[in-house]
Amino acid sequence: MVKFESSLVLEIPFYDLDPMNVVWHGNYVKYLEAARCEMFRQLRYTYEDMKNDGVAYPVAKMDLKFIKSCRFGQKIIVTTLLEEIEPCIIIKYIITDASTGEKLLKARSMQICIDAHSGESIHSAPVRLKEIFEECKI
Repeated sequence: MVKFESSLVLEIPFYDLDPMNVVWHGNYVKYLEAARCEMFRQLRYTYEDMKNDGVAYPVAKMDLKFIKSCRFGQKIIVTTLLEEIEPCIIIKYIITDASTGEKLLKARSMQICIDAHSGESIHSAPVRLKEIFEECKI
């Protein structure tokens, strides 16, 4: 069940292309990260807020399904679908062509909460993040 959804529009830059003139596969992770940052910004719980709370959320697992290559100058929409916050954050992503809506990539990430100082796993979301979810009625 989706608890929060956000979207980010990006334009594919020339320097992200490989010798075959399509986006190099590793750059898709960069697009997902940009969308994830935007999602946290919209939630009002940014990476700076995490730092202030003494936690971090490193990516523990990421799955990507490439459907169709992105090309130079193409405008894409990266949609994030936040599904879980405890015991870890689960986010699904969909990249679509901004003009046609054609699906280009599906992905999923799992991020675990850790103590920023010790590196130890924490199995619950920070109180502040839980409060934000309650305010958003998520």
